Amino acid sequence: MSHWHGPVMATLSLCLSLAAAGVSLAQGAADFYRGKTVTVVVGIEQGTGFDIYGRALARHIGRHIPGTPTVIVNNMPGASGLIAYNWLANVAPKDGTTFVIASFNVPFEPMLGNPLARFDGKQLGWVGNMDASGASVCLARPDSGIASWADVYSREITMGAAGRGGSISQVPRALIDIGGAKIKLIEGYVGTASIKLAIQRGELQGICGISLSTVRTQWRDVMESGLLKMILQAGPKPDTSLSGVPHIFEFAKGTADRQVYALIFGPQGLGRSFAAPPGIPADRLAALRAAFSATMKDDKFREDARQAKLDLAPQTGEEVQAFVASLYASPPEVVQRARKALGR
Repeated sequence: MSHWHGPVMATLSLCLSLAAAGVSLAQGAADFYRGKTVTVVVGIEQGTGFDIYGRALARHIGRHIPGTPTVIVNNMPGASGLIAYNWLANVAPKDGTTFVIASFNVPFEPMLGNPLARFDGKQLGWVGNMDASGASVCLARPDSGIASWADVYSREITMGAAGRGGSISQVPRALIDIGGAKIKLIEGYVGTASIKLAIQRGELQGICGISLSTVRTQWRDVMESGLLKMILQAGPKPDTSLSGVPHIFEFAKGTADRQVYALIFGPQGLGRSFAAPPGIPADRLAALRAAFSATMKDDKFREDARQAKLDLAPQTGEEVQAFVASLYASPPEVVQRARKALGR
């Protein structure tokens, strides 16, 4: 027994020290957040999927952040969220009182050659992801003459998009450049809410790269009315719930096309992710990540999400951080072809 006494006591001492350190860090975060206001910045216009997810989180996460701060939401729309991410990295306070949700493509804009992207997606403090399913789709008005995705290779369709950093711009651009789709792309809309109105008015015939969760919630009315038809899914992998809707990989012309599609469509796996500024103190990032994970399991939050018909497939902040780093490690030749496809 005495032979093991030393190692056992050393291990016990280490465990007690780590536990004490954890309590100390949590207490330090609680002392900081008590009486503070935490702001969730939505980089997209109000009434869109990102806005609804951001507000759903904001209603509940404050109960789980040490010190129970007040949590508010501010919208900072522009360029599919590029403005918000630039602000987050270069202007926002780096003390843990601010984090952002915006289009899942934007964090990879620096790698994909956008000169207006003034940040490094790997250096952001990823808090968590509410929906990692990553499914996005292309929709068309039946009166456009497009009955199936195969038709877009022989007949032109007019689609709308916001800024070039967003999925609803990048997806059709890739399909035009790599696949030869005959899409007339009109950019400059504020977001999916304004594009929806343009489609209803007949100004546009469709949209490509919109999140499936948005289609099932904010666009449910136009889908059920028959105004729009789902003609393609373009997520990082086929969604089994979309039976009968072809996946873009079915139209890839060889391995090289599939690799570029994987890089361009892969970011959709970020889904509804939240990022804190680079340089946020480690204890506060840990507190936000723990609060996010606790919120995802919170019964009140889950009931709120159910009533709002929000798809949930949560990822931890650590998982998101690793996912972002893996895409940034893509082979240079694949990155270069993706840049070309996006007009960079």
